[in-house]
Amino acid sequence: MSVIALNEGYKGEVKDREENFHGNRLLFIGWEDHLMFCAPHCIAVPRSMTFATLASEVIPGIYSAHPDWEKVNVGEIEWFRSNERFTPVFDRTLEENGLLHKAVIRFRTPGLTGIRGSCS
Repeated sequence: MSVIALNEGYKGEVKDREENFHGNRLLFIGWEDHLMFCAPHCIAVPRSMTFATLASEVIPGIYSAHPDWEKVNVGEIEWFRSNERFTPVFDRTLEENGLLHKAVIRFRTPGLTGIRGSCS
């Protein structure tokens, strides 16, 4: 997410560089088809975190307020890294799964399309 300035008027220190997060990385996480959340959440996570921890502890902490969450089966989630479908290796770290600083993770839960099908 770097910025390319078209003129000299846009200068300044980049504050969200990885080294400013004390060993953590920013990760953007979005749940497709669920309009209760207007945009992906941005969280700081340790680079050594496994994908299993992200999927079973972190993501539920973010999205469990949604009425659909109790119907989510983590084993059926469709995962996307940016715009490409990918199959995470759950016992590997986020870095080993290709999730670098400011990476975007999106996930879709088949059959769940928001409150009263608001996204269908």
